[in-house]
Amino acid sequence: MNTVEDLENPETALARKFQKELNAGLTALVLLAVLDRATEDLYGYQIAKQLQQVSPALGLKQGALYPVLRVMSSNGLLSSRVVPSYAGPPRRYYRITDLGRATLHQWQPIWHETRAFVDRFVEPQSSDQHRSPDR
Repeated sequence: MNTVEDLENPETALARKFQKELNAGLTALVLLAVLDRATEDLYGYQIAKQLQQVSPALGLKQGALYPVLRVMSSNGLLSSRVVPSYAGPPRRYYRITDLGRATLHQWQPIWHETRAFVDRFVEPQSSDQHRSPDR
């Protein structure tokens, strides 16, 4: 969806699209890490609030978490339970499973390798700082 700002500023639209694509690829990893560190079962809103507190600018939308949580649950990475709520609709609480923990431990080194690879090209090198832009 294009906003007036996006139409006036293509860089903003491209940056927003890039962030959305990055988020889509990292959401499952982040959710596993959050639930691995949790001392209790968490429901979607609690997870979203934790993520927003850490980085409000990333734009990880609460609504985008629920489909990922459902898929992860159906793949056995998470277990869930529904608890009635007196103040609104029932809440679905999530907990990481043993398979989820094993997957997280498998994905962590992949993430570190990927981050190091990207940083080698994206982060400025000390010798690059003295080069002119057209080299």
